[in-house]
Amino acid sequence: MTHLVLQAPGLTPVTIEKIAALAHASGVRPINSTAATLLDIDSASRQDVASVCHDLGVDAAFLESIMPLAHCRVLAMDMDSTLINIECIDEIADMVGRKVEVSAITEAAMRGEIKDFAESLRRRVALLEGVSVDDLDRVYNERLRLNAGAEKLIQTAKAAGIKTMLVSGGFTLYTERLKARLGLDETHANTLEIENGRLTGRVLGDIVDAQGKADYLADLARRTGADTTQIIAMGDGANDLKMLSLAHYSVAYRAKPVVREQANYAISFSGLDAVLNWFAPVGGA
Repeated sequence: MTHLVLQAPGLTPVTIEKIAALAHASGVRPINSTAATLLDIDSASRQDVASVCHDLGVDAAFLESIMPLAHCRVLAMDMDSTLINIECIDEIADMVGRKVEVSAITEAAMRGEIKDFAESLRRRVALLEGVSVDDLDRVYNERLRLNAGAEKLIQTAKAAGIKTMLVSGGFTLYTERLKARLGLDETHANTLEIENGRLTGRVLGDIVDAQGKADYLADLARRTGADTTQIIAMGDGANDLKMLSLAHYSVAYRAKPVVREQANYAISFSGLDAVLNWFAPVGGA
């Protein structure tokens, strides 16, 4: 039995009815004003339904079973353009007039066109030489914002006993602040070398790349006793794919095509907390 959770900021009864008819759903269960579950859909309609949903601006999640959120044990998230609204390295580069050059490398890496993430990061960080700590702080204070639904997702997950981890190819300067701000259990990222209050253009220690992200998630899963079905992992770029492959609830959040194609689920129109509607409500069926 397959259920289909539909979500969109402007989800209407007409849209729900149109998709329900196409999916041959046996019934509709409203979740809230922006989400509904179509019950016992025809699995053979899945490809057509997914295409129509995307065209209509609706996030569609096909679920063989709807579990309680507390079934899960781990929530792992990428930072840049997933938990937050910016690519921090691009905004840092903007402080020294190098955003266009750095952003081009960032985009190529996220699309999967640059296979060696560590090398691409070193190239970008080298362009940041001379940026002041004050400018790094300005990026956090003036430009960094949580994406919609971030706080609700994390607080609800924590209340359900889920361990939360932010694992990023970005920088500890920002992940540590977000850890304190959101009460995250763990954060892992890269450390920028700073001398005399300015960036040297170098990264200290091993770089957190795609394999590094996967390794951190695998370690947390081992420590919490989580199997694949108990892991939620969210990301938007090619650097997240190895991490996402470890999770049944692998989520491409407003992601590059290469990520949407490989993740089990995608959120392209709704907020991060859309994930919560894939699970049984507390006290519900």
